[in-house]
Amino acid sequence: QGPINGVNKEIAVLQCHGDCDPLVPLMFGSLTVEKLKSMINPANVTFRTYSGMMHSSCIEEMMDIKQFIDKHLPPVD
Repeated sequence: QGPINGVNKEIAVLQCHGDCDPLVPLMFGSLTVEKLKSMINPANVTFRTYSGMMHSSCIEEMMDIKQFIDKHLPPVD
């Protein structure tokens, strides 16, 4: 399908991927981010990779997610 229209076209996306993921190879993460960039504003798509990370998470990734949430979501009272 073509690009997304309306308000969702400007949605911010953070995609994270380990460069040693044996379950979902990094190539598939790269292909996914390129597809996303063709569907929404590419300036709003961030792709982060983490050296040595397998199909899991790491502190650096969690910090990037926290920063993304703090930047894009309103605070909760």
